[in-house]
Amino acid sequence: MPSTRVLTRLALLSLLALGTTGCQTMKGWFGGGEPDTETLPVEALYAEARESRDNGNYSRAETYLTRLTGRFPFGPYTEQAQLDLAYAQYKQGKHEDATSTLDRFVRTYPTHPAIDYAYYLRALNGFDRDSFFLQRIARADMSARDLTRVQASFEAFAELLRRYPSSRYAADSRQRMVYLKNFLARHEATTGLYYHRRGAYVSAINRAKYLLETYPQSEFEADGIALLASSHAALGQDDLAADARRVLEKNYPEHPYLSGNWPERGGLWGQLNPFGAGR
Repeated sequence: MPSTRVLTRLALLSLLALGTTGCQTMKGWFGGGEPDTETLPVEALYAEARESRDNGNYSRAETYLTRLTGRFPFGPYTEQAQLDLAYAQYKQGKHEDATSTLDRFVRTYPTHPAIDYAYYLRALNGFDRDSFFLQRIARADMSARDLTRVQASFEAFAELLRRYPSSRYAADSRQRMVYLKNFLARHEATTGLYYHRRGAYVSAINRAKYLLETYPQSEFEADGIALLASSHAALGQDDLAADARRVLEKNYPEHPYLSGNWPERGGLWGQLNPFGAGR
């Protein structure tokens, strides 16, 4: 059997081990180190995440929120944590992750009191991502542009307004939709002009019609009508050209197309506003 001395030594080693573990735990809890995400209760995890978020440390907030939702898949903290997690991902530019988190939240909690915020953040996430995308395509060839993400952002704001027209986020959503609508209309106008300059008049007409039907009352409505008139005239469709011109004269009598001013080839202004109309 073990001697008394050996037993005493084993007991002391056990006490030392327990003391070390206790010190590490106390160190994490009382500011001497990073709290252990595997042992903190849900309230403490959420408090750490919110403090990090408020301090702008979104990466740390994401760490705690991700662990909270993993360890505690149900409960009021978890519901709010998912929204906070999406916001932290959005602020870090992790747009795909934020979209996935928000999609999961909408599916899981369709009647949550903050569901309109989830829709708004999902649309805003796409809008902010597209703001960089819009800059990248500003000088791209008209035929090569893909505005799928811009259109998706526009539709996301529209969905929010359709579902929650009285939401506190409705006014801001409408303003952002106006911006996106004008950008998309501009894309159709400039693409139509691209085709017109290359003699693809049927394609130019189709673009102009799509602009007028899909984005009514946009800033580029007059340009769409002018593009119709010019393209029909180029095809020898005089009656259709005259009809479009009359509409332009009645609604936009100052449009440069009516005085024969065709935009110069190239140049940023000609690209952004194909007919050079003052806004």
